[in-house]
Amino acid sequence: MIDLAVVVVTWNNADVIAEALESLLDDLQCSGLHNEVWLVDSASADATVAIVRERFASVKLIACERNIGFGAGNNLALRAIGFDGEDEAAALPAAVYLLNPDTVTQPGACRSLFDALMARADVGLAGARLTFGDGSFQHSAFRFPGLRQIWSEFFPTPGRMAEGAFNGRYSRAQYDLAQPFEVDFTLGATMMLRREVIQQTHGFNTDFFLYCEEIDWAWRIRRAGWRVLCVPLARVTHLGGGSTSQARPRSLIDLWKSRLLLYDTYYPRWKRAAARRLVIAGMRRKLRALDKADTEMKRAYRAVIEMARL
Repeated sequence: MIDLAVVVVTWNNADVIAEALESLLDDLQCSGLHNEVWLVDSASADATVAIVRERFASVKLIACERNIGFGAGNNLALRAIGFDGEDEAAALPAAVYLLNPDTVTQPGACRSLFDALMARADVGLAGARLTFGDGSFQHSAFRFPGLRQIWSEFFPTPGRMAEGAFNGRYSRAQYDLAQPFEVDFTLGATMMLRREVIQQTHGFNTDFFLYCEEIDWAWRIRRAGWRVLCVPLARVTHLGGGSTSQARPRSLIDLWKSRLLLYDTYYPRWKRAAARRLVIAGMRRKLRALDKADTEMKRAYRAVIEMARL
């Protein structure tokens, strides 16, 4: 019987994957949890696959021939684990932990997440407390995005509002407490899900490529009646931007394609229209402030404006 299956999806992460897996495996060894670790590589052009094969024989590796994206990569691993609708629930792990490759697991994190997830029958998803690579605070969970968050991204907003509920943030004081606190969604860097949640909500929606997948899934999880927790005692260092920073203009387009899809999926008609107007106005503002020589980003901003007009 497996208590916990861990899934890591990579794309050109050779510079960070060894530390991520070493820290994860060390923590799992001390956790007392019967576990297995899966890694799905989305056609990395670097040495990611070679490093995993040579140094981490216990990790179950799935090497894809093309970049299938974060959500599809995780879904592929879930099917390999047995979440394909055919296996009996008793053969499945009690929980699955989806972990980014640009992370360093701190001692006790896996067990703290697992215990918080299993402490109550109505908890379906739990995420860790994250810090940046330099040890500074990182927001680990958020409220579902609304018009105020879109406004805060594009237009001047006082710091106390940008760091508070107006912009979908939870109080830093909540992270300093030992007790888990309820949130709308956790960052996709650390998502531990109860087996029954995966069976009921069927994984990531692959219409989202690389961005907003965790928001969409958490929204469906919450709508299905499950609680979502951030667990401050589970600490994970999140280096951040490992894959997306490699293709900045393309990443901007992918980000807003996913965000617009999210708005269209969960907003009523009036709110969708208001969101698209805000995005268009915000992108025009960014265009005006952009260095004239940055033609690639200009094209990316204009592409987002065209998408928002549809």
